[in-house]
Amino acid sequence: MSAEPATLLIEPRLHDLGDGFNVRRVLPFRLRRHVGPFVFFDHMGPAALAPGRGLDVRPHPHIGLATVTYLYEGAIAHRDSLGSEQVIRPGDVNWMTAGRGIVHSERTPAPERAAGHRVHGIQTWVALPKEHEEVEPGFFHHPAATLPQAERDGVRLRVIAGEAFGLRSPVRVYAPTLYVDVEFLRDGVLVLPPEHEERAVYLVDGQARLDGETLPAAHMRVLAPGGDVAIAGSAGTRVMLCGGAPLDGERTIWWNFVSSSKERIERAKADWLAQRLGQVPGETEFIPLPER
Repeated sequence: MSAEPATLLIEPRLHDLGDGFNVRRVLPFRLRRHVGPFVFFDHMGPAALAPGRGLDVRPHPHIGLATVTYLYEGAIAHRDSLGSEQVIRPGDVNWMTAGRGIVHSERTPAPERAAGHRVHGIQTWVALPKEHEEVEPGFFHHPAATLPQAERDGVRLRVIAGEAFGLRSPVRVYAPTLYVDVEFLRDGVLVLPPEHEERAVYLVDGQARLDGETLPAAHMRVLAPGGDVAIAGSAGTRVMLCGGAPLDGERTIWWNFVSSSKERIERAKADWLAQRLGQVPGETEFIPLPER
């Protein structure tokens, strides 16, 4: 989107997922609909769920994207129309490629629901390149121990997906991707090089400055292309880096569908109404299409 500002501060909007559980939605934003392949960025929690309460995201469909769930606290049970069942825990990666179509649910596991627990994490959508929008759907779980990690001058880096700082994640991506969990173990500075054309920094927790300018809590700064950027953080600060190569064209986002073709979105609507996108085994709830 060439008309967009090269650098931009994005303030999240609050969205209620039900039962009083709010998320901060950063992308898409009216002045910046994507950064690299990331077309959706939600910061959920931190929230304390009392015994008996939990997340219940009912079965819903996706096309044309990959969903990425990454937790700092808590647990989420993923189930999908391929028959996948996987509980994700802090530091793990759940990567679900929707491609031509998939249905999944996300819920609090029974032990955590009974005991009460905290939940905190980031959920993102990565748009697939046009040539891969209709790939076969798939689900891939990567335990925390399999992700590359390094510590540099008191800053811990974990590459969630893609490549950065000389480290490469085992998560399969379809285009150059920047997605890194950064934790400051003590006061320090991390220099972010310009190895990816599009870059953004999101402050998850703590205090941070970008080239001397304060980054407000729970805000995303989209960086100008090219040049090193110094990220200064206090002990305990956590930021998320995201970005990568620019998308190969604009995307339409309607409900849970992402596509380079508006006609494809219309077909996905019809497929969902006719229940042709699959079902999560053992789950019978049906979410109608939204009115808007």
